[in-house]
Amino acid sequence: MIAKLKQFLTSHAQAVTPEEKAKHLKLAAVSLLLEVVYADQTLNDEEASLLPDLLTSALALTLTEAEALIDEAKSIQGNATSLYEFTNEINEQCTIEQKQKLILAMWKLAYADGQLCRYEDQIIRRTAELLYLKHSELIQMRNAAINALGE
Repeated sequence: MIAKLKQFLTSHAQAVTPEEKAKHLKLAAVSLLLEVVYADQTLNDEEASLLPDLLTSALALTLTEAEALIDEAKSIQGNATSLYEFTNEINEQCTIEQKQKLILAMWKLAYADGQLCRYEDQIIRRTAELLYLKHSELIQMRNAAINALGE
């Protein structure tokens, strides 16, 4: 487990091409989304179907590419020691608007099953803090996710 994490971090540090940087960014984002999915220790049908949909629309991926990215992120995310590993990559490469979209996607996943678990809430709040988003932005994204449920 530690060897895989070291390999990820070593390969991450050596990523110099734009393609490699883009892939690391996508893996970081998916890993954070997986943190929300697994926060309540269950993967229900709503979350399982919403995650690939979010990726295909947000990252312009095919369903097959999204599923492959999810599988790769699962192996990385399972070996991670903190959210900082993922948020650091996002802070380096993303705008405020992109960070807000990520938090919005996290809220949508958290509410996909119709209820918010306190662990999901904690992960999203901690991620927003690590992404240097204001509390008002966090609440705005949460409200947008709740409103999207009603549509």
